[in-house]
Amino acid sequence: MTDSQRPNDDRPSGGTGARLILTGIAPHAWEHPADKAALQALRRVPVFDDVLRRVFGFFGEKPIRLAFQANAVRVGPNQFGKVHALYQECLKTLDAPEDYPLFISQTPLVNAGAYGMNQPFIILNSGTVRLLDDKELSYVIGHEIGHIMSDHVLYRTMTVLLINLANMGFPIVGLAARAVLVGLLEWSRKAELSADRAGLLAVQDPEVVMRTMLKMAGGGSTDETNLKDFIAQADEYRESGDVADQVFKVLNLVFQTHPFYVLRLGELRNWIEAGDYDRILRGEYTRRGEPDRAYEEDLREAATAYTHEVKDFFGVVEEAARKMGSDFLGGFRR
Repeated sequence: MTDSQRPNDDRPSGGTGARLILTGIAPHAWEHPADKAALQALRRVPVFDDVLRRVFGFFGEKPIRLAFQANAVRVGPNQFGKVHALYQECLKTLDAPEDYPLFISQTPLVNAGAYGMNQPFIILNSGTVRLLDDKELSYVIGHEIGHIMSDHVLYRTMTVLLINLANMGFPIVGLAARAVLVGLLEWSRKAELSADRAGLLAVQDPEVVMRTMLKMAGGGSTDETNLKDFIAQADEYRESGDVADQVFKVLNLVFQTHPFYVLRLGELRNWIEAGDYDRILRGEYTRRGEPDRAYEEDLREAATAYTHEVKDFFGVVEEAARKMGSDFLGGFRR
């Protein structure tokens, strides 16, 4: 590895002094293969592009941007100055190509989002800013920067719009759009796994990330919670249950935009334990503009695995139905 290929060892001002600047990092260095595989599968749905064009054309770029930003305050040196400083550090660490507009909205729900079409922006809910400490908030900010750099924002914005229109019974959302929405939700959950990795790279402290997930899952302060117990809970969820339990786990996610935090924690630990996180910190990552044949191969494998996953799920449902039906009838025979 040449010196030009190593991460920049410039320390962000006001930080812990430990973060490396990931100069020129390509987003697919952190992207979960299932993220792109799910989006590829969705794009093969015949009505996908047509539905998105209709929704995009109906609203347009500027009205959508104003609708999201109308009840929020733009972060800058003179407004939410501490958050602005944390944001600048995250942009620098991930070597983001732009300084995207960042807003804080007076919303108690602990959440954040990256939205837009051609001009992406980030919104932090005030509940998130109040609950998290500086490092934890930096993880959330890095997570949202990751969404933008991975070109997730158009589809995330369309997902939010379709959910809102469907809830309102709006006529533009027919059966075709509802089918696209289910697919978008499936992709959205996979996209969160990619953004979690970007957030970790922004703070470069796995414990901070897992602690943030714990807080966002249950609220509460650090004094009220125990990270070790939460990790054990994540392991239990991942490993436990019979066939019927697996079905209910999947059904619990069908209409969710995000995977459960216990699942996200497990996926992130898998990535760390596989050594990919450490390799990136050593500078072993693809730069923007460079081809990555290994990633392309992973993508092909993930697309195949994704197809099998869908088939396996329906097989699990069928087996569970037979099992529960047998148990139900057996109760009458006894």
